[in-house]
Amino acid sequence: MIQAVIFDLNGVLVTTDLCHFHAWELMAREHGIPFDADVYARIRGLSRQAAIEIILEKSKRHYTEGEKLALTTRKNDLYLGMIAGMNEENLLPGAIDAVMGLREMRIHTAVSSSSQNARQILCQLGITELFDTVVDGNQVGNLKPDPEAFLLTAQKLKVKPEHCLVIEDTAEGVEAAHRGGMLCLAVGGAAQDGAADFRSDTLAHVDVPGLVRQENARHIVRTPAEV
Repeated sequence: MIQAVIFDLNGVLVTTDLCHFHAWELMAREHGIPFDADVYARIRGLSRQAAIEIILEKSKRHYTEGEKLALTTRKNDLYLGMIAGMNEENLLPGAIDAVMGLREMRIHTAVSSSSQNARQILCQLGITELFDTVVDGNQVGNLKPDPEAFLLTAQKLKVKPEHCLVIEDTAEGVEAAHRGGMLCLAVGGAAQDGAADFRSDTLAHVDVPGLVRQENARHIVRTPAEV
């Protein structure tokens, strides 16, 4: 039975891709480092430290570890400036209805994101209190498809992994959910992922509380009526 639903953040509840792209682009332009959509596609979902290594592959000079840290710090400062104006209007369609419906059913809700800024984004959106726990990139060392973040989230919720449903928008996220022993609803970019247990283009096109009720009904053990 599903006792908890774990939401990824970017691409599921909100989209911050353009902010990330433009922040990296501005930082790279300031330093004359080549950067385009192809490079961004390679770094999407990676940690800042892993991303900067890829970005600097075409750089004309060598950067020390200290300089790399300065570059990622600059990118993050630009990004934080861009998301500072976010509010509930930036929530993706269907997101708030899904969360509220689950909470009415007394299903645990959580956010598990590789973003180190996840808590600030949730605060900007005004929805932090809708989640029983939040796990972000500051708390885990391994990125998806490693299941570390999802397993830590389940541990914080005190719910066994097999009783969790993850909602993800990437193939890496779907794989991480399965490696953690959890069910997965794929949306957005992962909606065509045949490995997912459930699929939908957006949260607006799927009744998440209804899906949970249907899945849980399949596991109800009915005892024979006494004669």
